[in-house]
Amino acid sequence: MLKKHLFTILFISWMVFVTLLSLFSFSDIDESKIWIPHMDKMVHFTFYGVMVILGTLFLKEKTKKSFQAKRDVKRMFLFALCYGIFIEVLQYLMPFDRAAEIWDVLANTLGAFFGVLLIKKYLSLTTTLK
Repeated sequence: MLKKHLFTILFISWMVFVTLLSLFSFSDIDESKIWIPHMDKMVHFTFYGVMVILGTLFLKEKTKKSFQAKRDVKRMFLFALCYGIFIEVLQYLMPFDRAAEIWDVLANTLGAFFGVLLIKKYLSLTTTLK
């Protein structure tokens, strides 16, 4: 049963993880020991790349025979793009000591696009092998 819903569980868990980390402040954490320039942008990139990959596999798992790779990958990319903008608006509006940044939206978009490239490659390899 778990295997039947694996990507549903992974995708929902990933979305909860990304949402929580995006909305809550971590200003109490001491960052003086580890400093990597633009690390937050790399995190945004990774969050949204993985989101597109897991989201597409989730759609494939749920829609089975009606899955259309080209269409559903586009849908997941647009979902990730809109979700990233939505999170940035929430960061702007909510009093959680978080700041909305246009550079975060750009990192989200680039990560989502990279996720599109990876999932397209994966889907083309698995379709060819069947």
